[in-house]
Amino acid sequence: MKKSRPAGDSSRLPIALSNPEKVFWPEEGYTKLDLARYYQLVFPRLAPYVKGRLLSLERCPDGMRGECFYQKEIPKGMPANTPTRRIAHVTGGRSTNYVVAGSLATQIALVNLGCIAVHVAASRASSPRQPDWMCIDIDPESGEFADAARAGSHVKEFLDAVHLASFPKTSGSRGLHILVPLRRGEDVDEVLSFARSLLRRVAAAHPDELTVEHSVAKRGGRVYLDPFRNGFVQTVVAPYSVRRREHAPISTPLSWSEVRADLAPASFTIGNFHKRLRQPDPWEGFFHSRQLLKTAVRLLQKI
Repeated sequence: MKKSRPAGDSSRLPIALSNPEKVFWPEEGYTKLDLARYYQLVFPRLAPYVKGRLLSLERCPDGMRGECFYQKEIPKGMPANTPTRRIAHVTGGRSTNYVVAGSLATQIALVNLGCIAVHVAASRASSPRQPDWMCIDIDPESGEFADAARAGSHVKEFLDAVHLASFPKTSGSRGLHILVPLRRGEDVDEVLSFARSLLRRVAAAHPDELTVEHSVAKRGGRVYLDPFRNGFVQTVVAPYSVRRREHAPISTPLSWSEVRADLAPASFTIGNFHKRLRQPDPWEGFFHSRQLLKTAVRLLQKI
């Protein structure tokens, strides 16, 4: 049975959709048009986290059960006026012309090409080596959000100890993402180095539960603390992004009080998210909480 559809006025979409009734989620019957309506509805909340940022595209032309592929170069079929930024590869010799997010028209044009999720960089296109957030990706080997929630509380203790404000969100899958707003200034390599040092300390304090071991075979069932979303032009699923998962779940911003073992992240979907939008924004202070890493680096050395 088809579940509730996302609200939105398709007549006001800035980009006409091809095959708008193509079903992207067969079980619920959600269509490409439903996905576009969701992004139209949520865009006032989504926009601050994507505006001016580089995107990595995950294209699923036939929906969540079809074949998908990743693409960084701007695809054919995007409007001619789509903002882009060409970025040289760190290894030299090549470059990629990335789509730069920020407008509803760009977002709907990407939906039209089968982009379900929004994968966004931590830096603005204008200063790609200066991120304005740090991301910690918590991946529970068990697949249970309860394990991710416990790991998140351990990470928060360390972030609090080094005086860094942090904001959690569901990954839209089984994990948890923690974003730490930063003032632009530190180089991407400095941010990645700090994230690695921090997570090594957290894992060392809870060795039976947590690990920074990149090899899946060596994790031993522990929760993986991943710092590598902070690498140059690496991306993370944006707050309010839909995921290519059953039931069309949302990567949902949370308050820390909501990060509990009994939270069901899959309960936030494109069909019911309009109800969540009626509640106070738990990330309302995000962009007023930008902070420098210098003090945190010094404090971490003393832990």
